[in-house]
Amino acid sequence: MARTVCAKVPDEMKAEIDRTEINVSAVVRAALDDELTRRRRSDLREDASALGERVADQVSEEEVATAVRETREEH
Repeated sequence: MARTVCAKVPDEMKAEIDRTEINVSAVVRAALDDELTRRRRSDLREDASALGERVADQVSEEEVATAVRETREEH
């Protein structure tokens, strides 16, 4: 199911959009998708950092590096 998202833009911007025949829906979808991807990655980095802090005393850097290498080799 799709939902409608609305945004107000200045009159001058709307006029230029109309003149240049920009597909506003496609541009907005792409921009929102990019922003959501950026935020998801940021959240994952924060989660990974927090997890790293919690297990830092329990797992050595060598063990982490080995696990990463093994995972890469599997895929």
